[in-house]
Amino acid sequence: MKSLYKNDFLTLLDFEPEQIEYLINLAAELKAQKKAGIPHRHLEGKNVALIFEKTSTRTRCSFEVAAHDLGMQCTYLEPSGSQIGKKESIADTARVLTRMFDGIEYRGYGQEIVEKLAEYSTVPVWNGLTNEYHPTQILADFLTLKEKFGKLKGLTLVYMGDARYNMGNSLMIGCAKLGMNFVACSPKEYFPNAELVDKCSDIAAKTGATLKFTENTDDVKGADCIYTDIWVSMGEDPSVWKKRIDDLSPYQVNRKLMEKAGGQAVFMHCLPSYHDMNTSIGWEIGEKFGRTSMEVTDEVFESSQSIVFDEAENRMHTIKAVMLATLCEKF
Repeated sequence: MKSLYKNDFLTLLDFEPEQIEYLINLAAELKAQKKAGIPHRHLEGKNVALIFEKTSTRTRCSFEVAAHDLGMQCTYLEPSGSQIGKKESIADTARVLTRMFDGIEYRGYGQEIVEKLAEYSTVPVWNGLTNEYHPTQILADFLTLKEKFGKLKGLTLVYMGDARYNMGNSLMIGCAKLGMNFVACSPKEYFPNAELVDKCSDIAAKTGATLKFTENTDDVKGADCIYTDIWVSMGEDPSVWKKRIDDLSPYQVNRKLMEKAGGQAVFMHCLPSYHDMNTSIGWEIGEKFGRTSMEVTDEVFESSQSIVFDEAENRMHTIKAVMLATLCEKF
């Protein structure tokens, strides 16, 4: 397997199946060490920059705790904490930060931004989320599924809802790379774009994966995993809520859908989730549209089939693996 040392981590399209599997296995090893209280400060003295144009609970905490566990210091640059793309170009930002830090994380908007950072940086750049891709989340999802089922190849993952953006795209890529069966279940206008589907189809032909795009919720039958995400992403105009609710309500993950999938199926969500009205935004949307939940019901979210918090914890372990593999030559 080709070493990941000094590599950027921008999209899973850039990696061979063996490299993705290696990161998942390394994450499992690091997780076991952390649980056993075994120190693994392999990157003592290094420093990383965390650029967040979109705020996040899980991504920030995962990168910070992972960095500290590895012996590193990190500097958090919040949306108002840097001049990236405003008073200073992305290229200049990269050339400044690369003189001070050993790695750079970016979470924000277009994929072209993190690609430009990587182009002008001489240290590894990691994608914490863009509009198009969310590769660190997929590693966490797949580590969680492997813990649950003991394997990945041959599993069937059904993504319910809007599959056009980072989560639908990245889950499809990950499944294609690792020989899993990917199903997007939504109205046709919410399917992934044709160009990416063609790329993933070529990959799937080599790994034994299958890709399916359906409007029929009966196609969840026999799935190993039912996955969903919020219907409106951060940064989108609130005016899109009505159309999304109208279009995607038939694809809500509820008890009836989980029963249709079967008792073997687990429920996953990258979070945050509007499964109840216990947030200000959830309450506001619920009041406006007369709903108590959006993409998933509270009954399913809190059920024994839900593994969302295992998944959330694994963000930290898989991000740790990515940083270690790209910053330490012996890994």
